Amino acid sequence: MTDTHILDQLYAVVNARKGDDPDQSYTARLFAKGTPKIAQKLGEEAVETVIAALAESPENVASESADLLYHLMVLWADKGVDPADVWAILAQRQGISGLAEKAARTDK
Repeated sequence: MTDTHILDQLYAVVNARKGDDPDQSYTARLFAKGTPKIAQKLGEEAVETVIAALAESPENVASESADLLYHLMVLWADKGVDPADVWAILAQRQGISGLAEKAARTDK
């Protein structure tokens, strides 16, 4: 069984790569290219995950999902989003109908 805190650990590693040598770290290279490139890579990985979900094996979906989560962590680190804040929002939404939660956001 994999540790469920792996996303927090991944975020810590990603965040620590800020300012590292872009020639030595893919993550540092993404940070050096800025938010637009990071967002583009996240979008590409999202599309690849969707394609895998529609036409590939569960193993490929898992692999693409890992890439997607990694790139999401890079974007969060770039924008100063702490995963704990995301986890807190998810915890607040627990037990609330997704339809009701979405309607509440649109009413604001």
